[in-house]
Amino acid sequence: MTGTPLRVGLVGYGLAGSVFHAPLIAATEGLALDTVVTSNPERQQQARAEFPDVRLAATPDELFARASELDLIVVASPNKTHVPLATTALKAGLPVVVDKPVAGTAAEARELAALAEERELLLSVFQNRRWDNDFLTLRKLLNEGELGDVWRFESRFERWRPKPKGGWRESGDPAEIGGLLYDLGSHVVDQALVLFGPAASVYAETDIRRPGAETDDDTFIAITHTSGVRSHLYVSATTAQLGPRFRVLGSLAGYVKYGLDPQEAALRDGQRPGPGWGTEDESLWGRVGSGESPMTGGGRAEPTLPGDYPAYYAAVAKALLEGAPNPVTAREAAAALDVLEAARRSAREKVTVTL
Repeated sequence: MTGTPLRVGLVGYGLAGSVFHAPLIAATEGLALDTVVTSNPERQQQARAEFPDVRLAATPDELFARASELDLIVVASPNKTHVPLATTALKAGLPVVVDKPVAGTAAEARELAALAEERELLLSVFQNRRWDNDFLTLRKLLNEGELGDVWRFESRFERWRPKPKGGWRESGDPAEIGGLLYDLGSHVVDQALVLFGPAASVYAETDIRRPGAETDDDTFIAITHTSGVRSHLYVSATTAQLGPRFRVLGSLAGYVKYGLDPQEAALRDGQRPGPGWGTEDESLWGRVGSGESPMTGGGRAEPTLPGDYPAYYAAVAKALLEGAPNPVTAREAAAALDVLEAARRSAREKVTVTL
C-alpha cells in the first residue's frame, strides 16, 4: 500500500483501546492513529507518551465535529456506547470498526449493518481471536482433514479470579451489557460458528459464583450446529484448575491444546508486533492423536502457527484502500449474538432454544 495513510480516530483508551487497538493500528501499513478520545487525564497522558503525535479529544462530540479530517472511526468504549457511537460515525459518512460485542442484541447489530450497507460504508467488528495461534492451527488441521469429521468441539476460556474486579464489565445493570456471556462468550461463540457453521439449537447454564459478583462469572454454552457438530463452550472467572483451551474430537483423531495465545500478554507488557510476533515455545504445542491421553504422551506434537492480531487491521486497511473483503462483518456478529441471546434465554428458562 502506498500514499497517505488513513487517519483513524479511536474512541476509548481503557483496556481495549490502549492494549489492543492503538498498538495494532499504529503497526498497520496504510493506517495512522490520528486522535484518541478519552476524558481521563491519566489515559490522555498515557496515550501521548506512547504516541507523541496523536491528537486528544475529551468527548466523542469533539471528534465528530471534525469528521471530515478522519477516514476511520474505531469504537473501543464501554459496550453500552457501541451502537450510538457507531450510528453517529456511519451517519457522518465514516467507516467504523467496533469492538465486540458490536451491540447488545442481534436486532441492533442488523440495524447497524443495514445502515452501513445503505451508506456503502465499512462496518467491521473486532473479533481478534480469529487470529489466535491455536485457532489458526485448528483451522489448518481441519482444512487438511487431519481430524476427519469433527464430532465435538470443546473450547474453554477460563480464568481464576476469585474476587470481582468491579467496573462496568462486572456490573449487574443490563444496560452495561456486562458479564462473561457477552464478554468472553462473544469470542468462543464466534470461533465455533466460523469453524463449524450456523447454530441449530442452544443450551446454556449461567451462574454467579463469587461473593459480591453482580453478573454471570461461570457460564457454559452448548451449540448443536446445523452441520451436526456439537460445541461445548466454557467461559469462567472461577476456574481453580484450568482445562484445555481446545479439545476437538473427530472420526480420525483429536486435537488438544492447553494455554492461551501469547499476544494479549505481550501487548499488555508493552511489546509491539515485529519479527517473531505471536510465536510460542515448543513445549506449549498441542497434540494430535487417537486412543491415548495427550498428558501421557499420546499422539504427536502439532506445531502451533504464530498468532496474528495485526492481520485484522491489515485486512481493514486493504478493505478500505483496495475494496478487499471485510474481515468480520456485522451480520456475522449478529449471528453470534443470536446464539448469546438464546443462551441467556436458555439459562433463564432452563430450556433448549431452537434457532
